Amino acid sequence: MKVVLFCGGLGLRIREYSENVPKPMIPIGYRPILWHVMKYYAHFGHKEFILCLGHGADVVKNYFLNYSEYVSNDFVLSEGGKKLDLINADIRDWRIIFADTGTSSNIAQRLKGAEKYLGDDREFFANYTDGLSDLPLDKQLEDFRTKDKIASCVTVTPPLSHHLISTDARGLATNVQPIAGSSLRVNGGFFIFKREIFDYIRPGEELVNEPFLRLSKEHQLIGYNYDGFWASMDTFKDKQTLDEIYARGKAPWVIWKNSSQS
Repeated sequence: MKVVLFCGGLGLRIREYSENVPKPMIPIGYRPILWHVMKYYAHFGHKEFILCLGHGADVVKNYFLNYSEYVSNDFVLSEGGKKLDLINADIRDWRIIFADTGTSSNIAQRLKGAEKYLGDDREFFANYTDGLSDLPLDKQLEDFRTKDKIASCVTVTPPLSHHLISTDARGLATNVQPIAGSSLRVNGGFFIFKREIFDYIRPGEELVNEPFLRLSKEHQLIGYNYDGFWASMDTFKDKQTLDEIYARGKAPWVIWKNSSQS
C-alpha cells in the first residue's frame, strides 16, 4: 500500500528551532522525523511513499537527493578508505514521489494533490509526519478491512500536563482532572483511507473538520483506540523529549530495531 505523508506545513509552534528547516526535517537523533515515520511504515512492508510538499520542499528534496546510507547503517571500509561495502541499507528499495501540493495548502488540499499518484489503489495510508508511535500497523489495517469503512483514524490519550476544568453556570470550577488521566482521546495522525475519501472533501475544507464530520454521520469513520507509546513533536520541548528518549538507546517507535533485538 502507498503511504501519503504531509510534509508542507509551516510548523509555526516549533519555529524556535529553525525557520529554515521544515518541521518534517527536524532531526530526532541523526535523522529527521520524516525518516523515522518512513522507516516505521517500511518495517511493515509499505515502501511506496508520496511526499506532499509545500514549505521547505527544496530541503526535503535535497536531503534525499544527497542521502547517505552509511550514516545509519553498518558498513565495511577497506583499501584505505577507497572501498565501502554496506552491510544493510535503509531506503534502497523505497519508491518516493515528491509532489508539490502548494505552500499554503491545508491537509485536505494536499491529500487531493496526491490523488493522481495513487494509481488504481483502492486503499492507502496517510500520516502527519510529526508523531511517532509503536502502533501495530498490521492490527489497525486488519481492523480497517474487517469493519469495511472508508476511513480509520488512530485515537490516543494525549500525554500532556494540561488539566481539564469543568465549571458550573456561575463560572465556578466543579472538577479538575489531568488530561492524561481522563477519557479524552485525540487524533493521533495515523490514517487509513479508501479511495472514496475524496468524495467527502470539498474545496477549501480541512480534512478532520467537515469531511470527517460527514464520514462520522454516515458511520464511515473508525476511531481506532491505541494506548501504547505515542508522542508528537509540536514544540521545541517535544523535540528535546524525543531526543532524550532516542538517546537512551531503545526508543519505542524504533520498531525496526527493537523487534530484531527482542
